[in-house]
Formats: sequence, C-alpha cells, structure tokens
Amino acid sequence: MTDGPAVDTRPTKIMYVAEATAHGGREGYVTSQDGQIDLKVAMPPQLGGDGNGTNPEQLFAAGYSSCFHNALILVGNREGYDLTGSTVAAKVGIGPNTQHGYGLAVALTVSLPVVDPDLATKLVDAAHEICPYSNATRGNIDVTILLG
Repeated sequence: MTDGPAVDTRPTKIMYVAEATAHGGREGYVTSQDGQIDLKVAMPPQLGGDGNGTNPEQLFAAGYSSCFHNALILVGNREGYDLTGSTVAAKVGIGPNTQHGYGLAVALTVSLPVVDPDLATKLVDAAHEICPYSNATRGNIDVTILLG
C-alpha cells in the first residue's frame, strides 16, 4: 500500500471528544474523564521498567486495531460483505529515531477468513483510507498491513 498525493483528512466537524489525563508519565497512571479508563502505567522490561502495568504503546495498539477493524467492517458492509469472524491485531514498536528522540512503527495483521485474498486486499486498502488512525499516522510513521 503506497501513499498517493497529500489529501486533507482533517475533520470538518467534531462529533466526539475523548479526554484522558496522565499522572506520573510512564511510571504512573492514566484516567479518562468518564471513568472508563483508570490504569496503572509502567515501562516495559525491554525499556528498563518492571512491566507492572500497561504502557502507551499497548494503548495505541488497542486503539488502532479497534478503529481499523471498525473501518474494515464499515467498508465491508457498504460493499455487501459480512465480515463476521474477522480480526485486526496491532503491534506497535518504539525505538530511537535519527533526531535523538523516539519514533513508532505499526504492523497491523488483518484476518478475513471468509473473503478471498484479492477482495481482502481491496477491503483493507479502502479501510486504510477511511480509518482515522491511518489518516493520522500516514506519512508520519511506518504502518505495515499484513493479511493473515
């Protein structure tokens, strides 16, 4: 999947605003304004922490995978396909970048067990165009999409 010319993907109308607050950075906790999220955050062992809590990369993976899956289901429904049994798994990697900071990379694995590979590719490409996470990350981080 290649990126074409720049397209303006900013919202024309805000329909929902999520609110979350971090307390203590990567060694604290995160909460959402509505109380649905109240989680301990900890550095993973690979980054020198004890791993005794979730981390921003896991939260990003959960958000991206659920958002992309919803976009995929929406595209499938629009085209008349039932995507029951489909899944999207996300892996979010973090590491140093060339600017002396850190960057992310994402790998999405899409499973469409009842769809042939050519159609699956078409549906995944269409979902990648409408998913808000895909639009937010496009051109900023490497996103690989695999059919599994």
